[in-house]
Amino acid sequence: MPVGAGLTTGEVARRLGVAPTTVRTWDRRYGLGPAAHTGGRHRRWTAGDMARLERMCALTATGIAPAEAARMVRGDAPPEAVPARPAPEAAPRPAAYAAPRPAVRARSRAGSGLRLGDVRQECKGIARAALRLDAAALDELLEATIDEHGLVTAWTEVIMPTLQAVGRKWESSGEKYVEVEHFLSWHVSGALRRSTPSAVADRPGATTVLACVPGENHTLPLEALAAALAERGLPVRMFGGALPVESLVTAVRRTGPAAVGLWAQSRTTASRPLAQHVAAMEWGVRGARRKPVVLTIGPGWAGRTSAGLPRPAGLAEAVTLLESVVSHKS
Repeated sequence: MPVGAGLTTGEVARRLGVAPTTVRTWDRRYGLGPAAHTGGRHRRWTAGDMARLERMCALTATGIAPAEAARMVRGDAPPEAVPARPAPEAAPRPAAYAAPRPAVRARSRAGSGLRLGDVRQECKGIARAALRLDAAALDELLEATIDEHGLVTAWTEVIMPTLQAVGRKWESSGEKYVEVEHFLSWHVSGALRRSTPSAVADRPGATTVLACVPGENHTLPLEALAAALAERGLPVRMFGGALPVESLVTAVRRTGPAAVGLWAQSRTTASRPLAQHVAAMEWGVRGARRKPVVLTIGPGWAGRTSAGLPRPAGLAEAVTLLESVVSHKS
C-alpha cells in the first residue's frame, strides 16, 4: 500500500470476507478503527489497521467471542490466550480444473490455519467468509469477483484455489471442516447460476450437452463450464451428476448437439467405451448425417482417452474448444 494511501471500509470488508457493517461495528464497539484520521467523511484504513483486523478475523474464526478477540488484538489479553498455530497440512488432492499461476498474489492463511498458498488476494476474503459461514458476505464476494474478472478467470484463479484449500483443510483435520466445504460449494453453485443469463435460445446444431458419467456426482466444475458457455451466448443442456447411459444416449439423440462434454472426477468412473459410443452416434437425413464432438473433461480421464476425443486441460481451454466446434458446425 503506498505511503499516505489507504483502503475504504468497503474495500477492507471485501479483503477480510466480512460485511462492511461488521467492520464499522468493530470500530465503534471495540475501538479497532483506523489509527489516523483524515479529512472528509470517508475513513481510510492503512496496512497496520488491516493487520489488526486480520488478526481479529483469525481469532473470531476459532470461536473466540468478538469482545475477547478485540482485547487480544489491542494487547489487553495475556500472550498465552493466543491460539496455537495449526500443524502443517497434507498435500493437496488433484484439482478439478488445474489453475495457472495467477498474476496478483498474496500469501495467506485466512484464519484458523487455512493455508491458501500463492494466490490472488480475493481468495483470502472468500475463504474467511466460508470459515465464518457468513452467507451474505460470501455471496457478495463471489459475485464481485466474477463481475470484476469474468467467469473463467474468477473460477480458475480465485474460486478453485479456495475450494482446494478448504478440501485440504478437512482432509488434514479429521474431516472437521466438511460443513465449510459444502457451504462454500453450495454458494459457488448459486453464484455461477446468478452470473449468467437465463437459458440461451437454441440454434440448430449449436447446442452443447454437458453431463457427468454414470457414478460421478462432482458437478461443480461442469456447472462452471455451463455458466461460461452461457456467458458467451452458446446454448447448453446441463444434465448434472451420474447420468445413466440410456438417458445420456436419449439426450444426445433428442438435442442433436454440436458437442458433448463428459465429466469424470475419478478414473474409476471414466469410461472410454462410453465416450467412443457417444462420439459414434449419428443423426440427420441420409447423406448429411452429423456426429457430436465428445470432450472428455476432468482428472478422471487422464490416460484413458483416445484419438478423436479431445481432453482440454482446463476451463479456459474447454471454452475455447467448444466455441470453435460450435462456430464450425453452425
